[in-house]
Amino acid sequence: MDLQRIYTVLLTTDLAAAELWYTKLLGRGPDFRPMASMVQWEFFDQGGVVLSTDSVIADRGVVFLVVDDVAAERRRLNDLGIVLGDDIEGDYSTLAQVRDPDGNLLTLATPPSRPYPPA
Repeated sequence: MDLQRIYTVLLTTDLAAAELWYTKLLGRGPDFRPMASMVQWEFFDQGGVVLSTDSVIADRGVVFLVVDDVAAERRRLNDLGIVLGDDIEGDYSTLAQVRDPDGNLLTLATPPSRPYPPA
């Protein structure tokens, strides 16, 4: 497989409301509107997040967002009305979770504290 890019694509029932919620979460609006049923954020050259109202394109899902500081993100999001759950201390990082208005699970995680074991 010659993988060029990868996107997490999530289903939403109300694209305008989801766009507003994710704009708050991500700190900026989407980069593209490829079609009327879709908005897309690019995070780096190889991928991003897409929201769509089209169930052929998207389904319920889970997103992991690795951030420098979960506590700082918790404060920022709380000020915007997005409340993260309690910290979850993992083997490699601290996690905090929230569900978007459509029930998709988002997990914020600190960078791994040490390398993962090889597969």
